[in-house]
Amino acid sequence: MTATPHDEDPDPAEQDPAPAGLLYVPVRPGPAGLAARMFRTPLGPRTAVAFTSAHRLTATLGTGQPWIRLAEPALRRLTAPLGVARLTVDPTLCAPAPAPTPPSPPRAAPLKDPAAVTATAAPVG
Repeated sequence: MTATPHDEDPDPAEQDPAPAGLLYVPVRPGPAGLAARMFRTPLGPRTAVAFTSAHRLTATLGTGQPWIRLAEPALRRLTAPLGVARLTVDPTLCAPAPAPTPPSPPRAAPLKDPAAVTATAAPVG
């Protein structure tokens, strides 16, 4: 086996071992109780997401995000029937929640007949 040059990206399987212990998994209310939230990667496939600490979860998804604790194998078994095989732990490339925008000022009502508008010009003198 040859050594990998340092300028190449390492294989993710070699780089990130499976996390040990319980993970913080974002959930949402569902018809039968809580359901794990699924997300999409930047390229589009669905992924389960988990965090190694409650602080990382709230820093990424906000303090209002409910969560449960699950081990990584349990989360994978939970999402496999949904066709989700990918698990992202401690995602860093998340867009922040949009900031609330102030209400827009009321718009003027459109003119019904633009020809009815007359311009008043001052006499040139």
